[in-house]
Amino acid sequence: MSIRPAQPYDVPDILAMIRELAEYEREPNAVVATEAMLHEALFGDSPAVFGLIAEDEGVTVGFALWFLNFSTWLGRHGIYLEDLYVRPEHRGSGHGKALLAELASICVERGYGRFEWWVLDWNTPAIDFYRSIGAEPMDEWTVQRVTGDALTDLAAQAR
Repeated sequence: MSIRPAQPYDVPDILAMIRELAEYEREPNAVVATEAMLHEALFGDSPAVFGLIAEDEGVTVGFALWFLNFSTWLGRHGIYLEDLYVRPEHRGSGHGKALLAELASICVERGYGRFEWWVLDWNTPAIDFYRSIGAEPMDEWTVQRVTGDALTDLAAQAR
């Protein structure tokens, strides 16, 4: 098993796993990302997203995509994990934990103050796994999102 930074040639595998993740999360038709979009986000002139690849004997078995966030209270950056995915046939072999440990290592090495992510409330296996590594729920916080027409309408109010 190995964990390494994503490379441009990984984009097709990453997109395939994003689609697998969407299927698992009961949103199989929600993925509109393309290889070109992912390539630009990860490897364009100003990448704002970063990736790690989990391999087993040279085969890609999982990935993590993350970006920097910032805590005004801590005055420091942190890592926000957008997606963590290990293909079902490779779960339970330590790949997910290895990806999370690598991200935690990046946080520590760079002096970041937080490492956080969301998990669906029905995903009990993931929640149990996250608790086992010391992750704590943010029970008093509720995610807010503006998208689609509401996003367009809100943006129009800035003009």
